[in-house]
Amino acid sequence: MQRTKTYMIFFLCLFAVEGWSQEIPTDNFGDPFDMARELAFQGDHSSAREALAQLLAINPGHTEARTLLARTHSWDGHFDEARREFNKITSKERDDKEVWIAAVKNELYAKNDATALGLANKALYYLKKDTELEQLREMAFKNVASIQYKKYPKEKASPENRLMAPGPKAKASAKTAEKETVNSKRTEEREVPKNTLGVSNSFTIFSEVYEPNVSSRIDFKRQTRYGSIIPRISYSNRFQTHGLQYGFSAYPRIAKKMYAYVSYAYSKASIYPNHSVGGDLYASLPGAIEVSAGMRYLGFDTRDISIITNSLGLYKGNYYLSLRSYITPKSNNLTRVSGNLVIRKYLKDAENYLGVSGGIGFSPELKQIILDGTVLSETLLYLESQRLSFEYQFTGKNTPNIYKTRLGIARRELFSAPGSFLFSVSAGLTYKVKF
Repeated sequence: MQRTKTYMIFFLCLFAVEGWSQEIPTDNFGDPFDMARELAFQGDHSSAREALAQLLAINPGHTEARTLLARTHSWDGHFDEARREFNKITSKERDDKEVWIAAVKNELYAKNDATALGLANKALYYLKKDTELEQLREMAFKNVASIQYKKYPKEKASPENRLMAPGPKAKASAKTAEKETVNSKRTEEREVPKNTLGVSNSFTIFSEVYEPNVSSRIDFKRQTRYGSIIPRISYSNRFQTHGLQYGFSAYPRIAKKMYAYVSYAYSKASIYPNHSVGGDLYASLPGAIEVSAGMRYLGFDTRDISIITNSLGLYKGNYYLSLRSYITPKSNNLTRVSGNLVIRKYLKDAENYLGVSGGIGFSPELKQIILDGTVLSETLLYLESQRLSFEYQFTGKNTPNIYKTRLGIARRELFSAPGSFLFSVSAGLTYKVKF
């Protein structure tokens, strides 16, 4: 048995996978950039720019935010403003293909074909080869050639002029160039994937008593004009008991600086509550501060647990800090409190970050004795724990897909012997495909 545990620890540390905790689960915190993106793609460009400007004021290096700000200017015909924002990015980040493409399209929308041609050539100098940029360069070249041909139709063709003068096919392409640039603006919104399919696997091993726990989850996120919707299926093998849980969560947008979180999950397995309900209301305040207040409800066969929760979040430069509390009233008018602190440092964009989280306090656990599918007795315990975990999320080099690893350690009160503690190590991996 000891040898098996040793192998499991080595395997988990080697692969550094995402952990699974039996504490009250923490939620995904709202991202101001996601809110701004929703506003932009719903057509509210002005509100989106206001939110993006606030975000960039505290995090000037947020490339995705500045790119979206530039695009909204371009969509509204503010080509000079868009050019200034694109230049701020391309002067520092030379290998971001999407930014170069958007910058070239901005000049095509503005009928600055010569500038578009120069930008395309500059982009290809750094990127070496890219089919879409080469097509945009050809489009800009043909537009410039068409203008030169109309300006000097009777001029004797020098070698340079013969190069610039379009042939029959070039004339046909020039006629469609304007349509293509208009259509490009209409399809720009479709460049951001609206669907995400995620798969998570995690393990937890204990210093004594318990066998390793295994958990998996598959979820699907759909971004809509009203907010995101996330159905999911979870599986766990905990304490030698298997179980499935079915649920969904959503982040509906209520107002420009306010959105909500709602969730529901159902399970027949004894290792899960029969019903889990959650809800939060989030509000953005000046100074890049976000606050929330909400409730959690866990319904078992013979017990119901209600939990009050609230959070305070702060964006500071490339960092995000969030403090969340859980307050669980008890029947004897006492309360149990648990808290969790999350600190993240964002790297090149909102999808790439390093994070650390820690928690301390009490959380409710329901101890059940089950025989032949019948609950013989239940005892509601408030177990003490201290938790620390590390996470790293990053995107693929040439794809928007997301990878996330997590490694954590916890000191937990024994489920079977309150007042005694054991240690656990948890680790896991999450993979998300965007399309």
